[in-house]
Amino acid sequence: MANNLSIRHLRAFVAVAHHGSFTRAAEHLHVTQSSLTATIKQLEHQSGLTLLDRTTRRVLLNHEGERFLPVAERLLSDFDTAVSDLQAVAEYQYGQVGIAASPSTIARLLPPVIKQFRDRHSRIGILLRDDSAAGIEQHILANDVDFGIGGNHSDQPDLSYMPILRDRFGVVLSPDHPLARESGTLDWKALAGEELLMLSTDTGIRAQLSRYPARQDIGLQLDRPTLEISNPAGLAALVEEGLGLAILPALASGTRSFEQLHFRPLANPTLHRDLFIIRRRGRSLSPAADAMLALVREAFAAMTLPPFVDVI
Repeated sequence: MANNLSIRHLRAFVAVAHHGSFTRAAEHLHVTQSSLTATIKQLEHQSGLTLLDRTTRRVLLNHEGERFLPVAERLLSDFDTAVSDLQAVAEYQYGQVGIAASPSTIARLLPPVIKQFRDRHSRIGILLRDDSAAGIEQHILANDVDFGIGGNHSDQPDLSYMPILRDRFGVVLSPDHPLARESGTLDWKALAGEELLMLSTDTGIRAQLSRYPARQDIGLQLDRPTLEISNPAGLAALVEEGLGLAILPALASGTRSFEQLHFRPLANPTLHRDLFIIRRRGRSLSPAADAMLALVREAFAAMTLPPFVDVI
């Protein structure tokens, strides 16, 4: 037998059980008595049981009706709670926004954005995950976060990549390195013979640099470093110790870990890293996440960006 019962039938049954009268229950539900009577008959017909005993003065629950009443009340409560939660999310009264981004993006660009969002939507929780480019993609694919800000590490077919920022590659030097005695741009060929320290292959920075193996205009073998590390802070420590030079984009080299080091943009050729808003294809954002994403775009376009970083 097909089951055509709905929340309407449960509300009708609970109302009649509580009021003990079709007349008062109909008034409570703002329906006609004939409509309410028809709804109860449909419920009893579909269930195959009589749930209410009618007398000339009162409507009473029979044994089956008494057993069914707490079940119907619980179902209605769960349904109403779920709908209320959805409405709270829609009205920015409840929920959480998750963002995965590179450590440099979280440290240098997102704090003022987060402050603006909290000022506007104080009841919405915020989750920030700092990770490598590969990790950012995995967080989005696993639905751990709503969207990410990072490099295109592996061009995942289930993800969309929308460019938002571009920063320039340069070299990070210890203060006592001979190339740190001057400022301004530096040719790539000036790095020939230097020990190059690189981030590991799970980072977007390394992934992009590895696309330029043995370029004649660079004159360096960028895809085969002798020393690599997964964490930018660790890379800064190695450079400061004098173990070599690091090639990084401007945003990454501007975090606190690198504040004692010297950055010179590289030229001939000039290379840039692109940062993207990364989302899962076919997945819609909650109203709060959509508002956060709009604020990120608005804030990035309006803020004073670090040197050699531009909005795309």
